[in-house]
Amino acid sequence: MSATRIRRFGAVLAAAAGGTSILLFTRPSIAGNDRGPSPDLVRSQINDSKAVVPSRVVQESALIAANNSNPLDILVIGGGATGCGVALDAATRGLRVGLVEREDFSSGTSSRSTKLIHGGVRYLEKAVFNLDYGQLKLVFHALEERKQVIKNAPHLSNALPCMTPCFDWFEVVYYWVGLKMYDLVAGRHLLHLSRYYSAQESAELFPTLAMKAKDRSLKGAVVYYDGQMNDSRLNVGLALTAAVAGAAVLNHAEVISLIKDEASNRIIGARIRNNLSGKEFDTYAKVVVNAAGPFCDSVRKLADQNVQPMICPSSGVHIVLPDYYSPEGMGLIVPKTKDGRVVFMLPWLGRTVAGTTDSDTVITLLPEPHEDEIQFILDAISDYLNVKVRRTDVLSAWSGIRPLAMDPSAKNTESISRDHVVCEDFPGLVTITGGKWTTYRSMAEDAVNAAIKSGKLNPSNGCLTQNLRLVGGDGWDPSSFTVLAQQYVRMKRTYGGKFVPGVMDTAVAKHLSHAYGIMAEQVAIIAQNEGLGKRLAHGYPFLEAEVAYCARNEYCESAVDFVARRCRLAFLDTDAAGRALPRIIEIMATEHKWDKSRRKQELQKAKEFLETFKSSKNKQFHDGKHK
Repeated sequence: MSATRIRRFGAVLAAAAGGTSILLFTRPSIAGNDRGPSPDLVRSQINDSKAVVPSRVVQESALIAANNSNPLDILVIGGGATGCGVALDAATRGLRVGLVEREDFSSGTSSRSTKLIHGGVRYLEKAVFNLDYGQLKLVFHALEERKQVIKNAPHLSNALPCMTPCFDWFEVVYYWVGLKMYDLVAGRHLLHLSRYYSAQESAELFPTLAMKAKDRSLKGAVVYYDGQMNDSRLNVGLALTAAVAGAAVLNHAEVISLIKDEASNRIIGARIRNNLSGKEFDTYAKVVVNAAGPFCDSVRKLADQNVQPMICPSSGVHIVLPDYYSPEGMGLIVPKTKDGRVVFMLPWLGRTVAGTTDSDTVITLLPEPHEDEIQFILDAISDYLNVKVRRTDVLSAWSGIRPLAMDPSAKNTESISRDHVVCEDFPGLVTITGGKWTTYRSMAEDAVNAAIKSGKLNPSNGCLTQNLRLVGGDGWDPSSFTVLAQQYVRMKRTYGGKFVPGVMDTAVAKHLSHAYGIMAEQVAIIAQNEGLGKRLAHGYPFLEAEVAYCARNEYCESAVDFVARRCRLAFLDTDAAGRALPRIIEIMATEHKWDKSRRKQELQKAKEFLETFKSSKNKQFHDGKHK
């Protein structure tokens, strides 16, 4: 069966309430449609609350069917924010698209961010003082994209006020003027106006803020707004939306070599290995887009071993602290650390995330934070808080690698602009790298434009992603959780084997609504009808039903896929994640029909993964002042 024929079929699964019957029906795919999609058709399919992505088997079959005589238009390597953004952009232009990711969607840099969608206050400061138009242009562009991200994924992102404390009157004037300039640059894309608060008002808004720092009294604070997101769920949402739009996306599928046309010396496809089954196959495409993040040089070397590196890797470490470190709905910026950097302390999913560092690193699949970087963050925030900052409070700590585009004249990674680069230094292989999470959509648009030019492709329409809600976003509003709270119960299995009803409390209802958007009711139905209503970890709103839902509908293929990227327990509380693993694996084993050996392997892999998150219980060493 041809790839076009295969992609005309997608299964939608609906379990009948209180029963075991399953309803299957088919729908035409968007990408690969002979006439190309209309924008209305694109949106109607993506916004259908009953839409379920094609199965993994169907997606793999579509990639295998893309042979030399019937190639894809674009094959994307890399399932991070940019790669999934490229797949979505290209599919909604009517192009035939495939995407492969070695690990899981958002398994690398895209799940390890500061969780901010921002224009870059620091870049604006540099632009003004260095008279750098390039930096200013980057801020303009990022502020525009910031608004689009929040608009396109309202359930996964929101505006967040951030407080900048001032300890002398010069700082008050300096930050007030600077942040008013930030508002001005945002223009019509402004979230909310910044404003000054007195010392008393600041203490009321942020009770843990110190009134004195380094023998200086607080004079007030300037509060401005940026965006915040659940990064990996947003990334997974991009992959799912691309799949519904017709792209053949496959995680746990690694490119082991590139296929060249001997006559033209052009890249025309890739040899791919399914890392779950070990099966290898060839997929052909008119253009290959390299969106492998920090690993994009490795992909480029598959085309030419002697290619010059273009990635300057930078490590960014973050830590997670209990919720009492910051109030709900207000972030804090430490504007000047001892080495001149900025450190954020932000409320996130009921906890506090603090970071980040910016230092040279080596590229590895599972980067680990160093203890001195964790101590650096603790030092930076301790001067601004009236709470005793303790290393034992660190619930999780992780490191992410930023794929900064190399600038040979830069002395350190912190001074490099986060602007992106699109290039085709080998025929048929378009590389997109650099940039930042906030600008993933426009980066993807630029990459698709370059691919269209390279392959002389014929899209049926222009870019649609500037105004395209992701799966789960259309029809969602902040009060959607009330439907879950009022109409569903959580059926929980007791140790004796009986099922007892439990209330769908506000915390759980809000979590499901924000994590899954309008798809949250499907999770609630599983919790109610299949007896999977228990919480996975004490003190966290994640349900057993989510494991089953993600295994069925979100290409969740391993315990790590769930605990790190589908729910965020590994990032929020490493030890709680470890305690939840046996039950997660038990449910996934039922969904994926794992044998005893596979269950044991999953537990071992997940434990090894969690050991790279340096909570207070699995830290490398402890010689800092924060006991």
